[in-house]
Amino acid sequence: MSGHDAAAADAVDRDRDLDLDLDRGPFWFGGAGIGNLLRPVSDEDARAAVDAAWDVGVRGFDTAPHYGLGSSERRLGAALAGRPRDAYLVSTKVGRLLVPGRGDGDDLESGGFAVPDDLVRQWDPSPSGVRRSLDESLDRLGLDHVDIAYLHDPDVYSLRDGLTQALPTLTELRDEGVVRAVGVGSNSVAALSAAVETGLCDVIMLAGRYTLLEQPAAALVARCAALGVAVVAVGVYNSGLLGAPRPPAGATYDYAAAPESLVARANAIADVCERHGVTLPSAAIAFPRRAAAVQAIALGVQSAEQVRQNAERAATAVPEALWDDLRAAGLLDA
Repeated sequence: MSGHDAAAADAVDRDRDLDLDLDRGPFWFGGAGIGNLLRPVSDEDARAAVDAAWDVGVRGFDTAPHYGLGSSERRLGAALAGRPRDAYLVSTKVGRLLVPGRGDGDDLESGGFAVPDDLVRQWDPSPSGVRRSLDESLDRLGLDHVDIAYLHDPDVYSLRDGLTQALPTLTELRDEGVVRAVGVGSNSVAALSAAVETGLCDVIMLAGRYTLLEQPAAALVARCAALGVAVVAVGVYNSGLLGAPRPPAGATYDYAAAPESLVARANAIADVCERHGVTLPSAAIAFPRRAAAVQAIALGVQSAEQVRQNAERAATAVPEALWDDLRAAGLLDA
């Protein structure tokens, strides 16, 4: 048996032993929004969003130090305090430490979050950096453990260091009981593919690369199914392009202005959806869940209204004929 095959076999065995059910409600709560992604959100509105998520049955919550320079973790921890710990799952991420910043401006231009820049991010995939990052996240969350810890965006700084230092350290933390499952979160198919082949991942967070609009990660998702690696799909709206029944004026893709070709493709997909009485966002939520490896999706929200809207969309029944028609029209890979 080759080294990769042996590692893959170990990964499958570990996944069975964990027995970690990621399917917790209609979707996972994506915590970037309550970290003031692109615009301010009040403490009250952030709390209301978490409360609304709980009310519609959401029991999975994802966050990261990166989101609002720790504010997402603090707000999420405060909102979940007092709820039965065994009733929900929390994931966070490592790879970025938060260190003192200048404190004379905000993070919006450099980091994308409308928060003061009294802290700044510092890449650190070292074993000590990973452990420090997780300890600080637990303090902000007010928890003694998290259910999943992801290595965050290792392709941005050093994929090699991430996979040879940070990911093995996360597995040590899993074995110590500080986390229940470990993996990598990224929008890079190459980075996630490399991570999966280490045999160390229980789960990956796949951002924006397996969506109704495009599926460049289809082979990766199939590989995860073969290896017993769970997938949490995020960015299913492609940062806004699929987030309304029709792409709005100024629609974004990967947080930038959407190219005309992709707007046209989204409209063509919407045409087919409408013929089946399904909205584009509802189909966008349903699509990734069809893959065997995808155990959950996470949706970013900033308000209780968005939570309830997404819950309604997630509850929509999508007929099989819709997917058939999209494939026939060349709008979905066969």
